Amino acid sequence: MVLELQILALFLLFLILTILYRIFPFQSKLPPSPIALPIIGHFHLLGPLIHHSFHKLSLRYGPLFSLRLGSVPCIVASTPEYAKLLLKNNDLSFSSRMQTIAISHLTYNSAYAFAPYGPYWKFMRRLSTNELLGSHTMKNFLSLREREYRRLLRFLAGKSEAGEAVNVTEELLKLSNNVISEMMLGRAEEARSVVRDLTRILGEFNVSDYIWFCKHLDLQGFGKRIEDIHGRFDALAEKVIAEREELRKKKENGEREDTGDDQPRVKDFIDILLDFSGDESSEIKLTRVHIKALIVDFFSAGTDTTAIATEWALAELINHPEVLKRARKEIEDVVKSKRLVNETDAPNLPYVQAILKETFRLHPPLPLVTRKCVQDCKIGNYVIPTNTMLFVNVWAIGRDPTCWENPLEFQPERFLKSDHEKNMGPIDVRGQHFELLPFGSGTRLCPGLNLAMQELPTLLAAMIQCFDFKVVGKHGKLIDDEQDIALVDMDERPGLTAPRACDLVCVPVARFKQLNILDT
Repeated sequence: MVLELQILALFLLFLILTILYRIFPFQSKLPPSPIALPIIGHFHLLGPLIHHSFHKLSLRYGPLFSLRLGSVPCIVASTPEYAKLLLKNNDLSFSSRMQTIAISHLTYNSAYAFAPYGPYWKFMRRLSTNELLGSHTMKNFLSLREREYRRLLRFLAGKSEAGEAVNVTEELLKLSNNVISEMMLGRAEEARSVVRDLTRILGEFNVSDYIWFCKHLDLQGFGKRIEDIHGRFDALAEKVIAEREELRKKKENGEREDTGDDQPRVKDFIDILLDFSGDESSEIKLTRVHIKALIVDFFSAGTDTTAIATEWALAELINHPEVLKRARKEIEDVVKSKRLVNETDAPNLPYVQAILKETFRLHPPLPLVTRKCVQDCKIGNYVIPTNTMLFVNVWAIGRDPTCWENPLEFQPERFLKSDHEKNMGPIDVRGQHFELLPFGSGTRLCPGLNLAMQELPTLLAAMIQCFDFKVVGKHGKLIDDEQDIALVDMDERPGLTAPRACDLVCVPVARFKQLNILDT
């Protein structure tokens, strides 16, 4: 009986404190917030698609509101104005990211992408931007990217000839995985399975990351999966690094490297990182652990997002044949049907670029830009305390009717005749126009931006130059039974990324009787 009275007293105390908190909001310096529950906070208000839930809450509590997810305080911003205020004007206050259990373990507690702002992060940023993803390195890997484009197109051509359906989702993932694996490790097939599992688990939600007394409880079975993936990745990385070190020793001893042909092997990321690890004058001494952590960073950032963006763009083009027709005419005007479109053509394809921007607006691969507050920060009348998580809802901003005319319609033309041209130039994706932030902004702007914007327009243009795509009925919504015309279903699947709910399965239809264009 005494225990029951104590529980009742605690419940009444919690209820009174909650009511007082709502009546006297001046006592709190955080933005408005819904009523929280004990232990779980506001988890009960979130559905499987978290960015959708945040959007619905913003309609009730305003463009900047606060939540408590378990024991983690959070704020959510849903307008370009707040995005700019938080990510640009207060960039250094939100210069960190949340470390999850999976991230900490799989990146050896040494991830550049999640490292605190400081000397190590600055060094790795310069290394990534100037050396690993610099223009010279991107040029060196051009032939690799072109090889992968043609591999996919030839595969689609074979399926077209046989009249067979293709899981386009899987093929796009394979392509992006191959490109990043070859650039990082100099190999693709061996890495594909472990990279896929690694990127998937890093994007999954683990309740133990948010409720303090669950930190050491493996409620969802994450621990065993993390250990398995970490072991497989570590074995692969160790094997590649050891092989590369052996090759370097042979080269130092004057032995000629056997590449199987007369062409010298292009330095991949492992080579570049080993060069820096051996540089005694370097301001940061790169260790084996740092190298493996950086590999994980690039795999997690460079695989799913590129494939997801290409798939969403292709799905929108299938559903909007008039946009597809105009894009093809633009490509035809540039290449004259004499050759396959290539990366040097991308600057001359403004409509294809506009299609990608419109895809980013409606379907950002990362719908939430996440940051962690590293010092108390004043935003208007609010004070955001240290260790608060920030979520900028990029998905909601892209659909805001105060920012965009007819926001739910797919209209690439809006990026050809932007209202912003008079004042600030056309809207781009490099983090300076806060209506469109597919790669984030500020200090934590995605370093892979240049690689993505090399790949995406070329790959999309090449696919629509060579093929029509007929959606298999059960994978789309039938709109014309007689002509067997189906639209692509545009629902999303839950996760930190925002892929389509169902795989894109199509029968490719070759647009040329003979696809010898793939050999030119």
